[in-house]
Amino acid sequence: MIMDPKAPSIDLSYPFTGRWLVQNSPADRVPSHGTTMFASAFAIDFVPVDETGKSAPYTVASFFRSEAPETFPGFGRPVLAPLDGTVVSTVHSEIDHLAHRGLPSIGYAASQRGRVAGGWMSAAGNHVLLESGGIVVAVCHLQQGSISVRAGQRVGAGEVLGRCGNSGNSTEPHVHLQAMDGRDPQRAHPVPIAFDGVLPRNGTVLKM
Repeated sequence: MIMDPKAPSIDLSYPFTGRWLVQNSPADRVPSHGTTMFASAFAIDFVPVDETGKSAPYTVASFFRSEAPETFPGFGRPVLAPLDGTVVSTVHSEIDHLAHRGLPSIGYAASQRGRVAGGWMSAAGNHVLLESGGIVVAVCHLQQGSISVRAGQRVGAGEVLGRCGNSGNSTEPHVHLQAMDGRDPQRAHPVPIAFDGVLPRNGTVLKM
């Protein structure tokens, strides 16, 4: 896929309150997730963290076994609409699987090819697609059963869409956000994003 470095970006609001850690930012590399599949070249991840900047306590047990998503303090945090728009579609029935850190993350990474082969739905998990001015923004990895909007509904920036989960291709509870020029992520082209005119770099802890 050819990406135009001069392509216009869409300016969004951060889809959360509280403290969140920036990961896989297109401010550090493009494609940000190491692939151009599913129009994800400019995607960004936000991991909910506590006041110390950690997503969950890391113990010896964390290194050897997978962990329930409920043990992460950010699991279930409200996720907000990043712009005014119309809900295109939602998926809310995917399970929140175990989180994988330490050694379990190696096995999970090895199985990623299979999840990607399952297509967009397999990778995104529970998600909301919002459309505004011909641009579609995807908010992904939401908690099972938490989505509070429906297709065709108009929402405003800052309105609650659902809650942070660990569905889809996710190693721990977080939110994946991307913009694209169509409703089908398997055919659309990626659209660069910014937040209030700024694109944060990896490792930044945002406090909203």
